Amino acid sequence: QVRLMESGGGSVQPGGSLRLSCQASEYNIDVYCVGWFRQAPGKEREGIVGMTPSGRTTYADSVRGRFTMSRHDTNNTLLLEMNSLQPEDTAMYYCAADIRLVVSGQCSGLKSPDDFRNWGRGTQVTVSS
Repeated sequence: QVRLMESGGGSVQPGGSLRLSCQASEYNIDVYCVGWFRQAPGKEREGIVGMTPSGRTTYADSVRGRFTMSRHDTNNTLLLEMNSLQPEDTAMYYCAADIRLVVSGQCSGLKSPDDFRNWGRGTQVTVSS
């Protein structure tokens, strides 16, 4: 299975920006259905963006227009550019991947965390003044 490791989290003031990275290893990430998720204290993990192997992305309403996901096949890396961060964006951020969604043709759109088998350990993002 693909192995994932996030980095790039930190503390920023409202209105600030961060770029998260998800380094994949063992397998090429470009054949997987992938996504970024976040989990705030006391809340369920939620999907914020998903990407198909063809590069098509779907964003949650809460981040659309502020966050941008990209995939860099040369480096086997996923990136999440986050702009105009707000306190409500404070959470642990995770990247995830699963090939079963590709095989079943069900990768499009935002997926449930239950759909993904492979996860990183997460990186903390804190937005406060």
